[in-house]
Amino acid sequence: MKNYQKHHGWLTIAGLWLLGAFCDRFWFALDRSIPSWDQADYLTGALNYWHALQTPQWFSGEWWRSLWLLSSKIPPATYILTAFFHNLFGLGPDRATLVYLFFSAILLPSVYGLGRLLFNPKIGVWAAALCLMFPGLYHARLDFLLDFPLTTLVTFSFYSLTLWKITEPLELTSLPSENPPRHDISFFRKSPASQAWFWAVVLGLSVGLSLLIKQTALFFLITPLVWVIVSTIKDRHWVRFLQLMVAVFVTGLVMYPWYRTNWLLVFTGSQRAAIQAAVAEGDPAIYTLPAWTFYGEQLPHHVSWPFLLVPIAGFLFSWWRSRGDRHLTELTAELQNPVWKSHFNSPFKWLAIFWVGSYILLSLILNKDFRYVLPYLPVVSLVLAYGLMLFPRNWGKWVRWGTCSAALVLILADVWPVYDWHPDVASHHAYRGPDWPHQEAIAEIMETTPYLRSTLGVLPSTPMINQHNFNYYGNLQQFQVYGRQVGTRRSHVAQDARSLDWFLTKTGNQGSVPTEAQGAIVELVETGGEFDLQASWPLPDDSTLNLYHHRLPRVTVEAVEASVTPAILTLDRVTVPAESPPGVPVPVTYEWTGNWDSLRDGVVVLTWQLQSPAASPSLRESWLHDHGIGKGELQSVTAPLQAKVIERMAMLPPADVTPGTYTLAATYLNRKTGETQEIDVPKVEIAINPAATATPAPELDWITQLRSLSASLPQGPEAFDFIFDDMGRVNQYDPIQDYLIQAEKSLEYRLQQDPDNVEFAYNLAFSHVLQQDVKGAISAFERVVQLDSENPYAHAYLGFVNLYGWHPRQGEPAIKRALELGPDGVEVQLLYGISALMQGNIFATWSRLRGFVPPLVQFGVLLMTWIVVFLLGVTFVMIGVKYQKVFNNSSE
Repeated sequence: MKNYQKHHGWLTIAGLWLLGAFCDRFWFALDRSIPSWDQADYLTGALNYWHALQTPQWFSGEWWRSLWLLSSKIPPATYILTAFFHNLFGLGPDRATLVYLFFSAILLPSVYGLGRLLFNPKIGVWAAALCLMFPGLYHARLDFLLDFPLTTLVTFSFYSLTLWKITEPLELTSLPSENPPRHDISFFRKSPASQAWFWAVVLGLSVGLSLLIKQTALFFLITPLVWVIVSTIKDRHWVRFLQLMVAVFVTGLVMYPWYRTNWLLVFTGSQRAAIQAAVAEGDPAIYTLPAWTFYGEQLPHHVSWPFLLVPIAGFLFSWWRSRGDRHLTELTAELQNPVWKSHFNSPFKWLAIFWVGSYILLSLILNKDFRYVLPYLPVVSLVLAYGLMLFPRNWGKWVRWGTCSAALVLILADVWPVYDWHPDVASHHAYRGPDWPHQEAIAEIMETTPYLRSTLGVLPSTPMINQHNFNYYGNLQQFQVYGRQVGTRRSHVAQDARSLDWFLTKTGNQGSVPTEAQGAIVELVETGGEFDLQASWPLPDDSTLNLYHHRLPRVTVEAVEASVTPAILTLDRVTVPAESPPGVPVPVTYEWTGNWDSLRDGVVVLTWQLQSPAASPSLRESWLHDHGIGKGELQSVTAPLQAKVIERMAMLPPADVTPGTYTLAATYLNRKTGETQEIDVPKVEIAINPAATATPAPELDWITQLRSLSASLPQGPEAFDFIFDDMGRVNQYDPIQDYLIQAEKSLEYRLQQDPDNVEFAYNLAFSHVLQQDVKGAISAFERVVQLDSENPYAHAYLGFVNLYGWHPRQGEPAIKRALELGPDGVEVQLLYGISALMQGNIFATWSRLRGFVPPLVQFGVLLMTWIVVFLLGVTFVMIGVKYQKVFNNSSE
């Protein structure tokens, strides 16, 4: 019986977990809705990690780098855990949410454990039950978002920190002699020192994992962590301080690989999310009162009115009867764990440190959202559970269960009604209306182009019809269809329409899209004469979804009868205009035939060469048109296949090319093996004539655009806005950026043939930078520096990629050389200061960057730096003295 009572609370928590699991899975079984924007985006992230983990290469550093790059802005812990659930239960949005059962199995015991440590087991059980019924948390469990996993790991981290704090050695005499608690505290009295070390390591692991779920975990945990560190130093508990340093070290080990790989994108992405998104959404400015009351106003919606008002009434009732009421004093004594008397005056102080710190830091962020503060709700549940327990015993039980009943009615009204709701309105009702046609649209594309990877331009952006959920359902089909939002900028509309073969339009509500640009591209697709309506589907919101396909697709694949031929592949025909002016795109059609593996793995190195001698030695006599066969869009097939691939493309003769007649020379390059073979080219000629009339052409292939843009790199930062704006547009057209690999392979081959070509060197370096390939970029820019040694920006680029790869010592000489060559801008000077900072040289950092900081800020930073250095010095000296005494005593 005694053993049953000891474990009764944990058994109740297990029962609550089973109840919550049943309710959640029943809701998912009923619901037939489509994941919205963020949900579909995160589901795609989990799918990408599942795919990568099917063929792991545990001992390959390159494989690990590619794994971390799969999610370059959002930490991947949730994705990786979901990938294991995909392996166990299969693919699909409902199966992905099974990972939340795992997170619930961590959250509920953590909340119960906190309640048991700070108050008593009964409050722990009620707090865990409240976490199941809070609208903010059960909404998060019904959407595949990062907020519920973040809530779980933040709560477990706080629980681990609390356990570590409790395991501080206590004297038995420090416990109160009167009114001993009913729950067992022998654990705290007899805790060996090893338990403190254990919980320090667990704390480090949990904090590291929480930061691998979402960076905002820091805003919830930093205040109690700093509080504990400062109090430990203040009390001169140096062994305890060393335990915290071990926890910090373990946290660094856990989070280091991903953050080291993606630190720059994390920094820039966080800036966009915090500032640009806030401006776009119209969030209140930080200096206004609504910015500080926003999350307070959201609290009733987070916890529901019954669970907010009744506990507040309990606190008011307790305060009103507190004067001279001996029974009430006994009640409140039973609700608190006396072990906290040696740490804080009240456990509420410890909870307030967590909650107030979180509230202030989250309010300081410009971007506000209902779900950003969900991780502090478990701590709120402890306070509210305490308030529910403050009513007298004879009728308090009815108050608690009546409150739960009222909250349950609200939950049923919010979640369980099953009827046809308007699909473009966010709701947590289980949707049971007509099916959405996402899978049918993906199937139509795959049936029409079975051998190709397709990019679908999704022009509307509503909760149910958007680029993210079409991308997710396309990726579920062997990653054969990718959805991308295009037509959002008026200046890009014409290029967007010329670059893709598939588009989706919708009647009625278009959602959150720029009206002018979206209307222009819809008009081009629907009435421009280049696209045919492939299929249409009625939607549950009484609108129509339309799928359009280009009349002359950029790439066409036809299966042909296998022929016995020794050639890897053949170039059957090349079609070009008879003449064209220089400096404008020229339409060209290539027809290739070969076995499927050779076609899929092939990069063709194409050179259009002048036949007659050059008229002027200063003009160019050739241009390039290197690319992967089928633009790299050929899918893998299971059976042997002989095929014809027709490419309808455009090439770009330079503006300074010599007028004359040009013909084609071609080399086949296998991107996997590196083998090359000359290709027989059918007779083809094109005359470059400045007086000729240009022929309408499709959009330039992505590699040609890459080379054209990287030609501006020698100009330095003044060209960056233009370069990266256009590269962002091109990356939409090739969702997996395979064109960068094609460019890398062809340019490496070109540089073998022409090692002194500085233009090729810049092209190759830029392709490595866009792939975030640090080693490749460093090697490529070292070549650039050799070939363009008098350009300060060449040296600055080499210094930057070294800093990006955390090689500040190797990058500093290049930055110094850039400064000696004297660029006008401040960017190189900033790199010089960052180099000193990354090397830990505070004084050099200050001297190099002080010119960019206002005087008042300079003084504050300098003062804080000296204070930190002084405190760290005193701390380590005292630790040394402590351990010197220990060593001397042990020697004696």
